[in-house]
Amino acid sequence: METLKNNKVLLGLSGGVDSTTAALLLKEKGYEVTGYYFDVLGNNKEGLREAEETAKQLDIRLITEDVSEDFENIVINNFCEEYLNGRTPNPCIICNPNIKFKRLIEKADEIGAFYIATGHYCRIVYDQNREKYFVKSAANVKKDQSYMLYRLGQEVLSRLIFPLGEFCDKSETRDIARKNDLKNADKKDSQEICFIEPGEDYAKFIASRGLQPKTGCFVDKEGNVLGEHRGIINYTIGQRKGLGIALGKPAFVISMDAEKNQVVLGDNEDLFDNKVACENYFFTASNANEYDGRTVLAKVRYSAKPAKASIKVYDKYIMATFQEPQRAATPGQSIVFYDDDKVVGGGFIKG
Repeated sequence: METLKNNKVLLGLSGGVDSTTAALLLKEKGYEVTGYYFDVLGNNKEGLREAEETAKQLDIRLITEDVSEDFENIVINNFCEEYLNGRTPNPCIICNPNIKFKRLIEKADEIGAFYIATGHYCRIVYDQNREKYFVKSAANVKKDQSYMLYRLGQEVLSRLIFPLGEFCDKSETRDIARKNDLKNADKKDSQEICFIEPGEDYAKFIASRGLQPKTGCFVDKEGNVLGEHRGIINYTIGQRKGLGIALGKPAFVISMDAEKNQVVLGDNEDLFDNKVACENYFFTASNANEYDGRTVLAKVRYSAKPAKASIKVYDKYIMATFQEPQRAATPGQSIVFYDDDKVVGGGFIKG
């Protein structure tokens, strides 16, 4: 049954300043806001307490749900498997379409809310000519999170609101929070990976789950053995520090071979390439073939600057050819395609 438009909105409420300020702004605009806190670990008492205190201060209803089983199966297992296969995953890109926004839509339907919202820094635009919705980069370039949302489809985008998207600086969010005496106005931003404890590295997290890495060989581009590595989960493409090997010159991880359990070392210039292939691609509002042969802007990682690239679409992968070589395009990460400042699609970088 199609959900009819109304002023009800279900907002992902973490207890942080971004989602709290987003809820406040929606209330000021006349929306009937309900908060939704989902516990990805199943035992996050502190996070739940903060969400409850925030909802109480905002005077809004709060729905809580334990999603740890799905999060374990879909996000954490993928995270571990990718590292074990010599790839560097981005768990947020897996979580957003499969957990976070999927659950927001489902719960919104349950309570009769048309809209969903989060505290992400990006915008939603409607293209009248194409009759499609797109994620658009945030006004705040430094905080822009559009890269993380490229796998969201029309069902989600057509109902999604980003109240913070037009803010040019994070200070605007905190200023609003302070003016309204919100308790979390000066709370630090959340850590990058929500299921990794502060100070804990990824390798230790994976090992703690009984997935012990095997030692193997560092090799050069010709396959010559240079030394022993501690397990491929400890490395990522472009890494220089923490290799534990001295070669008399700077050495960088330029590739990894999970089958041979080898980490390939080379020079910084070996990390640059103007061709980047991606697989398991997803396009927001069209078939990928619409962009075959076209030049778009593309980012090979969250922090990268958009760069011009032409796209060639094949059956199971896309080849992006950049006008300027890109550094350390890392298998497992995503390449995201933009038409100006609109996200049109992307895929997972191939090894």
